[in-house]
Amino acid sequence: MPLDQDDLKGIKEIVVEAVSPYFVAIQKDFERIDDRFDKIDERFNTIERLLIEDHRRRIQNLEEEVKELKTLLLAH
Repeated sequence: MPLDQDDLKGIKEIVVEAVSPYFVAIQKDFERIDDRFDKIDERFNTIERLLIEDHRRRIQNLEEEVKELKTLLLAH
């Protein structure tokens, strides 16, 4: 006996009702993982900013030292 449209709709509703909680749980897991990645990104951004600032400061110090050395070399 072939299935008609009403049978197919009924099967669809049963399947959707059965798997829907799993999809909701999976979506919540993805959201939680997404939040964790956001926090990791924030940490990496903080580390990056700190490293860039440190390198900028070190470059400035090196530039000042080079100027001092040039001054000393030109004086002699």
